[in-house]
Amino acid sequence: MARAPQFDRSGLRAGIRLAVAVSGGADSVGLLLALAEAAPEIGLVLSVAHVHHGIRGAAADEDAAFVAELAQKMDLALHVHRVDTPETARERRQSLEEAGRELRYAWFRALMEEGSIDAVATAHTLDDQAETVLHRLLRGAWTEGLGGIHPMVACPRGAILRPFLATRRAEIVDWLRSVGQPWREDASNQDVTFTRNRIRHELLPQMAGFNPKITEQLAHLATIARDEEDWWATELRRMLPSLLLPGRPVRGGGRSVPTHPNAGSSGMELERLRALAPALRRRVLRAAAAELGCRLSFEETERLMAMGESGAARREQLASGLRAERSARELRLVREPDSGGGPSDEAIETPIPGEVSGLGVTLRLTLAEDGASGGAPLSATLRGPRPGDRVKLLHARGAKPLKEIFERLNVEAEARKSWPLLEWQGQIVWMQHVPVAAEPLVPFRVEVLGNSAGS
Repeated sequence: MARAPQFDRSGLRAGIRLAVAVSGGADSVGLLLALAEAAPEIGLVLSVAHVHHGIRGAAADEDAAFVAELAQKMDLALHVHRVDTPETARERRQSLEEAGRELRYAWFRALMEEGSIDAVATAHTLDDQAETVLHRLLRGAWTEGLGGIHPMVACPRGAILRPFLATRRAEIVDWLRSVGQPWREDASNQDVTFTRNRIRHELLPQMAGFNPKITEQLAHLATIARDEEDWWATELRRMLPSLLLPGRPVRGGGRSVPTHPNAGSSGMELERLRALAPALRRRVLRAAAAELGCRLSFEETERLMAMGESGAARREQLASGLRAERSARELRLVREPDSGGGPSDEAIETPIPGEVSGLGVTLRLTLAEDGASGGAPLSATLRGPRPGDRVKLLHARGAKPLKEIFERLNVEAEARKSWPLLEWQGQIVWMQHVPVAAEPLVPFRVEVLGNSAGS
């Protein structure tokens, strides 16, 4: 009989009650069988966990039946959880992928917190790791994003384990075939309108023509990035207390700290900030924003880097209501509490292809002829302007702040608050009456069907 694929035994110990997340696909079925084969030796107490996401109709029902039959055949306890992923995605304004993942892991944590199990094992493979790293690289991830999928994630009570993270998918499939174990195929995994599938079926095979070991190399990059991030996290915990000054300086000495729960500010002495190496300065700026509950993009971070270099006082409006102010001595980040007079908070997510109405417009979104996708599943959000928004215009260098664009159009302040924009993967790809430069990976077209302000 063929030997089961090797797997990482970190986190596995005698007596651990381990639920194996089984979707019915080859990877998860292979992980269940491999762990079951090693269970007597290690002392594992196995069970099976299956989530029915409420999508894919009869195919999902058949997956659930297959997993239940497999668990019964192996004499293992079965945990089943049914969720309405589409409804949750609509309520939270998320993609199906994001909503499904959150629902899945929330249930895993609930199983551990109620004491039913001690840990959950998921069947992420070396191929998944490479695809994740490449996907995040294409979307402009920072180093922490390039860390990819972590081998172990600690939870308040228990852990999520990824024993197959160093194992190739082909090795698992070959082993299942050799032992005559069937599995379920998810047809959506072949749909190249999803970016991850295009990476898997088109981009990675092309890259393998340049380097046959590209999958392993991307996984190595993830390991290096995780170790780098661990080191940086330790260094920042050590350094930040002496670099970040809470609140604002007040006359006579001391600092004033906001009392509103949604407000805050943090200052950094310019002289000390400029003395830091660029790599450390970026980390400090991003950490300062994170402490105020905001996440900076690369472009915003570079704008702050530039502010720190110049001598004249300036102000910059950044994302998530964050404002940067520079005095003669400090660069300060300020987050103001939400107020009722600000930009419109209306945001409507719509699947693509589809139609969406709001903010005085009706738009039709249709897939481009090549069917290329930049998101999985594909959706866009119709919304109003937000602080820190920038957009790239046709025949212009770099992205422009919306304030500058509104001034060019002579748009009154009140009208600016509900000016319709279309956001896709964090970028503004359409704006009413504005020639937005199309991103090269945008996989759909926008047609205006109705407009209360005229066309």
